[in-house]
Amino acid sequence: MTITQLQYVLAVAEYKNFTLAAEKCFVTQPTLSMQIQKIEEELNILIFDRSKKPIQLTDIGQKIVNQAKNIVNEADRIKDIVEQQKGFIGGEFRLGIIPTIMPTLLPMFLNNFIKKYPKVKLIIEELNTEEIITRLKNGHLDAAIAATPLMEEKIKEIVLYFEPFVAYLPESHDSFQKKEIEVSDLNVDEILLLQDGHCFRDGILNLCKTAGKNEANHFRIESGSFETLIKLADEGLGTTLLPYLHTLELKDKDKAKLRHFVEPKPAREVSLIFPKTELKIHMIEALRSTIAGVIKGAIVFQNVEIISPLQKK
Repeated sequence: MTITQLQYVLAVAEYKNFTLAAEKCFVTQPTLSMQIQKIEEELNILIFDRSKKPIQLTDIGQKIVNQAKNIVNEADRIKDIVEQQKGFIGGEFRLGIIPTIMPTLLPMFLNNFIKKYPKVKLIIEELNTEEIITRLKNGHLDAAIAATPLMEEKIKEIVLYFEPFVAYLPESHDSFQKKEIEVSDLNVDEILLLQDGHCFRDGILNLCKTAGKNEANHFRIESGSFETLIKLADEGLGTTLLPYLHTLELKDKDKAKLRHFVEPKPAREVSLIFPKTELKIHMIEALRSTIAGVIKGAIVFQNVEIISPLQKK
């Protein structure tokens, strides 16, 4: 059997369809089917149960797929070792970024990165945390930037920075005249949130739990963007919390409505995450170094309290 044949097996196991797997592998469906059949004949077993729709792995097929993942990863590692030895930083690198980080962080480092590493073909996708975890595990992303900790056994996290939460208050708010506020100054009945599926939303919910407040049935309005939440707050429909980097580009009239929290400031941990197989580690380090170089001057807060994006039971 060959590495290519094992890659075909992994593709069918993931997509549960020979035609779709062939398209993803850039070969014809008969070619892919023939190569998988050769492995099955060589081993004298069936990897896939073709009688079921969608196609399912047999019991022995599942064990073979688990081992095939290790073999393909180790084969890729050999290429990685050679490139590191040569000092080559280039090729395709697939990066996922969550929506509440993408608009602010990406413009800060992208230009520096592509100028410093012109041989890297950076493919960037905006994905929520759940999609990122799935794609990292399936090998469809090399790395991602997300709020952590995620507590995923097969994913490694390198902290990039800690980003404080900042409150955005309408002028009618009771705490508007304060220079700094506490979590207890916020009325949880009036907090405006991002839609479900955003880890920043989960962080706010956990912030309220940390403060001993029950958020159930309190949040009346949810939106898909911070810009909408700001406009709703301006209309007197509530208050909202923003990630610190997002506040840097606000107009002066909007910045006047921002209130920082007293120390320790509630904050989220933002990390570069990647599979523990650590393929393309030289490119991951290049990305980490570039981001660290631009972020250190943007966030100067030291005394922070990390609010996890994970829902606490």
